Amino acid sequence: MTTGNWLCLILFPLILTILAYPMGVYMARVFSGERTFLTPVVAPVERFLYRLFAVDPNEEMSWKTYALCLVLLNVIGIVTLFCLQLIQGWLPFNPQKFGSVRWDTALNAAISFGTNTNWQSYSGEQTMSYLTQMLGITVQNFASAAIGIVAVIAVIRGFVRKSAAVIGNFWVDLTRCVLYVLLPLVMVLSLILVSQGVVQTLSPSIEVKTLEGSRQLIAVGPVASQAAIKQIGTNGGGFFNANSSHPFENPTPLTDFLEVLGLLLIAAALPFTLGAMSKKRRQGFAIFAAMLILYLAGLGVFAWTEMRGSPLLEKAGIASGMNMEGKETRFGVVNSVLFAQSTTATSCGAVNNMHDSLLPLSGLVLLFNMAIGEVIFGGVGTGLIGMLSYAILTMFLAGLMIGRTPEFMGKKLELLEMAMAVVIIVTPAILQLILSSVAVSTQAGVASLGNAGPHGLSEIIYAFASASGNNGSAFAGLNANTIFYNLLTALAMLIGRFSTIIPALVIAGNLAGKKIVPESVATFPTASPLFTFMLVAVVIVVGALTFFPVFTLGPLLEHLLLAIGKTF
Repeated sequence: MTTGNWLCLILFPLILTILAYPMGVYMARVFSGERTFLTPVVAPVERFLYRLFAVDPNEEMSWKTYALCLVLLNVIGIVTLFCLQLIQGWLPFNPQKFGSVRWDTALNAAISFGTNTNWQSYSGEQTMSYLTQMLGITVQNFASAAIGIVAVIAVIRGFVRKSAAVIGNFWVDLTRCVLYVLLPLVMVLSLILVSQGVVQTLSPSIEVKTLEGSRQLIAVGPVASQAAIKQIGTNGGGFFNANSSHPFENPTPLTDFLEVLGLLLIAAALPFTLGAMSKKRRQGFAIFAAMLILYLAGLGVFAWTEMRGSPLLEKAGIASGMNMEGKETRFGVVNSVLFAQSTTATSCGAVNNMHDSLLPLSGLVLLFNMAIGEVIFGGVGTGLIGMLSYAILTMFLAGLMIGRTPEFMGKKLELLEMAMAVVIIVTPAILQLILSSVAVSTQAGVASLGNAGPHGLSEIIYAFASASGNNGSAFAGLNANTIFYNLLTALAMLIGRFSTIIPALVIAGNLAGKKIVPESVATFPTASPLFTFMLVAVVIVVGALTFFPVFTLGPLLEHLLLAIGKTF
């Protein structure tokens, strides 16, 4: 590994940390209703929207009303996007004259983008009109990202408030999230992407003549705006089927770096938002440190595996150096590793290389990132929700060891909090294992496989881990655009999304009504290296106990067979 590669792997996490802290503090000010540098510009628009939709910004909601509004907006968005795909053939901004999207594909895509998963079983440039991409998909990218962020803000208020019956106003939180956080970041990133060569046009596909003299259609469209929000909102759905490996979506090393930074920024900043809103900065650092340790551990294993190259070539006496299969030469191995680790450590799902071509141990790292519930930074909002659930579980275990009622951030953790935390942690895991077993046991499930043996099993496990974790990336060796997979992954996406957010709001409502317990000498310190170590250990142990058997039959077995020359 060259010095430049080492610098890339070391400097990126450092830059992320430096930027995440002020971003987290800024978001705390936004959701606390405090003045920011954007207030003079954005506040008039905010007040106009409240008047237009008859929203009282001073009226707050119970967790039940908050959850009802959240679900209602999600349902409206999913139904609207589904209908838009079915009638796009009769609507404007369709220069390619695309017809209606097949019903099961349309349903899958609508649920996918409505749940911030952005799993794509279709080829975007060959399926969706410009209107569907802009009015349907891009709008849902904003809405689903904002919903995840405001959900965790409600949970933070649950820890901060005492003897309260309300956790905020969903419509106010949503408006502030879009106007003060998402739109400014997306506008800046969009302009940078356009300056680097990412296309942004309503013109139809371009017809060119190749060197051989044949004619070829090159798809273009409103790409930069969608590419920006897909990264900032950890959505991941690309305008092109090749996603961020396409030169019109991610043309240069600079755009690649900014896209990785963009997909991690808000998710990495939210622990600092927790610290700022609770006035416990060290608590935010402790949770961020746990996320960063897990991220760096996976990144290290991933980079070591891909930089060694294929064991098969080593066995044949060929110096393979690096595993360049499935990677863009303009990015190379290190940037591809950084992108893949980041996109699965969050719920982004965007790709700049083909994960199906990674070595087995690399695939194992990506599977683990998603299988544990997308808590290594995770999706915007939902990642911190997942990590806070693990924190509740950690404090329960600590309470058992010291013989005290568990407490976290000044709130006693009782049966309801524990039950909801377990639901958040366990439900996606159970879901992906059950659906994977259904797929490997039926002809409809195995008929779509591109590979046999343990690699084929990894393809199926990856698909349902991605769907239930609301990630959206794929191994790509599996043909998922079938009625069987479209319906099963849609089910996984819905349950995975709402089994995280709804229990989290239950926790928020219950905690908000409790008093804050003063710290004493017997209080377990949760803003400490010991807590961070325990939190990391609990995440790893729970993940290992849950998924070790299936990982053994998939990527681990493939790795051992590859060493003796067996491929699939």
